[in-house]
Amino acid sequence: MVMTLEPPKFSYEPVNLTPNEYKSGVPPIWCPGCGDYGVLASFLKAISELHIPREQLAIVSGIGCSSRFPAFVEAYGFHGTHGRALPIAAGIKMARPDLVVVTVGGDGDAFSIGMGHIPHAIRRNMDLTYIVMDNEIYGLTKGQPSPTSPLGLEKKASPFGTVERPINPLQLAIACGATWVARGFSSKPKDLGELIKAAIQHKGFSLLQVMSPCVTFYDTYDHWKSITQPLPADHNPHDRLSALKYAMDDKTLYLGLFYQEEGETYDASYSAMRARVTKPDYGVREIIGKYMR
Repeated sequence: MVMTLEPPKFSYEPVNLTPNEYKSGVPPIWCPGCGDYGVLASFLKAISELHIPREQLAIVSGIGCSSRFPAFVEAYGFHGTHGRALPIAAGIKMARPDLVVVTVGGDGDAFSIGMGHIPHAIRRNMDLTYIVMDNEIYGLTKGQPSPTSPLGLEKKASPFGTVERPINPLQLAIACGATWVARGFSSKPKDLGELIKAAIQHKGFSLLQVMSPCVTFYDTYDHWKSITQPLPADHNPHDRLSALKYAMDDKTLYLGLFYQEEGETYDASYSAMRARVTKPDYGVREIIGKYMR
């Protein structure tokens, strides 16, 4: 797995807490065997290794099985409405840029009703981490095809097979200009934990797609294990065309860091603009008058 872990960007005082000390005490209520358990365990280990104080972490979610995530972590948490996790997270980051803000959700929440928010978070390069737990099904509402379900999937809610082509989340993010894009698998917790750490450390918008099987309505464990493999060792994560090539491969489910670049974040750009225009000698009245004529 080719990956670069950047130096710390946050100003918090590091703490030494074990993964268990980040648990809220609320037991997860996912189905036994759900991939989201692996994601939660990897996340707790990652924030422990990053030494993030609990009061410096905010987790925002939408609606769905995976969106119960904030309740299980001892940190600031916001369980929002369907598809609206990103704008809520953006508001928190703008109000409190010192916080580590992580957004979590599922493929239905992120790529259906929430899809419209993703390109704008990307183009602004909001300093947010978006962990999308993708099981290619609507689990909470009992098994309808989701935006990432494969074409022709036959389930109770689509007995004759879905006729909609699936969205490719990584292709979408890379094409829209995301500055950090990766894919992990809940069955590979060590690698997933490293990706979560790198996503949080990245200065800008990071999208981490995590393949997280739903054992109740669409058990893909064996299939995904058979087609997953790490990105080739010679893959350059700074090469957008190479990243797109591997993201668009429909035979192999590649894991690792697909793309990364540096760019100024929205909150930093906004803060700089605000500092500039609030100077007494900036001439705001003259500028406004120029465009109001």
